Formats: sequence, structure tokens, C-alpha cells
Amino acid sequence: MLALPKEDTHAKYHLIMPPSYTIPTIDLADQTHRQIVVDKEEGQYLGHVSTVLLEDQQTIIAVYPKGHGGGTVVMKKSFDTGLTWTERLEVPENWATSKEVPTIHRVVDRQGVKRLILFSGLYPIRMAVSEDDGVTWSQLEAIGDFGGIVAMGDVVRLQNGNYMAFFHDDGRFLDPQNQAGQTRFDVYKITSGDGGLTWCQPTVATHHPVAHLCEPGLVRSPNGNQLAMLLRENSRQFNSFVVFSADEGENWSKPIELPATLTGDRHTCRYTKDGRLIIVFRDTTRDSPTHGDWVAWVGRYHHIINREEGQYRVRLMDNKKGSDCCYPGVEILPDDTIVTTTYGHWIENESPFIVSVRFKLEEIDDLSEIS
Repeated sequence: MLALPKEDTHAKYHLIMPPSYTIPTIDLADQTHRQIVVDKEEGQYLGHVSTVLLEDQQTIIAVYPKGHGGGTVVMKKSFDTGLTWTERLEVPENWATSKEVPTIHRVVDRQGVKRLILFSGLYPIRMAVSEDDGVTWSQLEAIGDFGGIVAMGDVVRLQNGNYMAFFHDDGRFLDPQNQAGQTRFDVYKITSGDGGLTWCQPTVATHHPVAHLCEPGLVRSPNGNQLAMLLRENSRQFNSFVVFSADEGENWSKPIELPATLTGDRHTCRYTKDGRLIIVFRDTTRDSPTHGDWVAWVGRYHHIINREEGQYRVRLMDNKKGSDCCYPGVEILPDDTIVTTTYGHWIENESPFIVSVRFKLEEIDDLSEIS
């Protein structure tokens, strides 16, 4: 049985980052030629999306639930970089029992065997595996006697060839014997030495005594020697946070607040060819004209380290209902086209559906100069 971590005894954290920002926002919401409907069903909530781009640089696989978080997992593929999509594909029967957001990841073991792995969270965290690029899949099966929320928020390959995966829990699902209910937010890490087939027991990667840290999104520094973990702040009292590791995830720095420009949920981070970062997320900035929308931040890794605002933000689409949108997939094509895919309430008084938006940063640079 897992023992829950002891409570942190820090008395105070000094949170000083402002709730608003000054860099420009470039608005693509009305540029409908960039938008491609991936899936839409009248009266059916289609939710939180995860994608993976295969090595042919053409095939994108998208998975998402029929429902808010939990619900039958749907899988679709695009064989032309997201320009067109298949019908819903056949998946294993017990994918209908998914209780949380599905996430899909590419892993390669030390023998060069490529796998796709799909996680589904709450108790217990379960995983399905494909060794034929998503043509066939295993059933969802428990990876251990533990649970968690949004599993796995991210998966990174370590320099020794192992994989490290991250999820969070608020005390309700990690240990089935815990009867205390919600206790505290912790972000956990697990590792695999066999290319994602088996995983170790979770240990805490980071915790904050005041803020509610969750939904980790990882990015490696340009020189490869550091990992940064961007974190949703769920109490909505603070900006998002970041922690750093210089020893391949063994230890992490104390959480520090990010600028308002990077404040949001479910950060998904990718590099473009010119070394810039694009980070896509749901905007939960406390003072923002695009609050609750599907947005992207553009900047460089040093902006994160130095807690600087970055270059600019982009509104990708206008969400029409609160903040219920945008757990994004983000893929970078060989020509540096960014293909990002997510769900949202894109039409007033209609159920959320899945849309893909595509653009290049050079196009946004030009729009930035015009505006």
C-alpha cells in the first residue's frame, strides 16, 4: 500500500508575479481557413484531446473521450498531417470504461521497438499498448496498485533511455485505502526501463504548501541538460508554476510562479526549427482578454528560466462557454507547420467538438508586425 507524503511545513510562500501581461496577443479566431473539424456529433460532448505524430511525418492519431474527461475513448487518424480525418476507428471494448482523460505517447525501447501507449487515469491508472503504430491495441490494464488524475500529463525520454511519466492526484485516488478524501495536490513521477511496458511505483516530484499544482507539461532545455515542468494552478489564486531538474528528474527545484503570459491549464510544449517554443494551453490568466480560450505562447526557453513574458500570445479559437476547452495536442511538421488539435464550445449553445488549427510562426510574426 502506498503511503501518502507528509504535509509540507513551510509557513509562507512569497508569490509576487503580476496577474496580467503586456506582450501582444495575435488573434486567429476568425481565420476559419485554418480550422478543420476533426469530429462533431450533435448533442454529444466530445472532450479532452491527445495526439501523436508518427515517424512518417504524415500520420496523426487523436484520442479523446465521449464526455467531460471520462467516457468512451474515441480514436481517429489523419494520414495527411491533419487535413482530413478518418471515421471513428475500432478500439478495444474496455476503452468504453475509461474514467479520465486519455493521453497517447510514443515510446521506443533500447532495442528500437516502437510502441504507442495510451493511459487512462483515476483508480487504478490503466494503460493500453500498440506495437503496430495504432492499427491494433491491447485492452486497458492497470499499471500498478495506484491511481491518479490526468495520467499521464506528460512522458519524457531520459538520457539513459528510460522514460519518466508524470501525473497528479489530490489525495482521492492515489491510494484506495485512503478514506480522507481530498487532502493535498501532489505531482507524481514514475519510470519505465523497458520501453513503457511496466512502470515503477510513484514518488512525489513536486508539491506546494499553498498552491494546487497539477497537470504537468514538460520541456527540455535546448542544450538537453535541464527539464522544466510547467504546472496548472488549480486554486485559481496564483499564476501557473514551474519547477526545474538538472539531474534527469531525480530532484526538482522549489516551485516558482510563472508570468501571467504562461498561466493556463494543460501546457503542451514543442520547439520549432528556429529554436523558439510554442506552448499551447487553456488560458486561465487572472487578468486576460482571452480568459477561457484556446491560446498559445511563443517565446524561448530562457524566457521561462528568467520568468519573462516572452514574445507574444496567440488566440487560436474563441471558446463560447466559460473555460471549458483546450487540452491540446500539438505537432510540428517538417515544414514547421504547427498542427494543434483540441475540443471546445466553438459554437454558441452547441456541445463541444474537436477542431484542428494549423499555422506557421512566420505567419504570426508577420501579423504581429502588422498589428
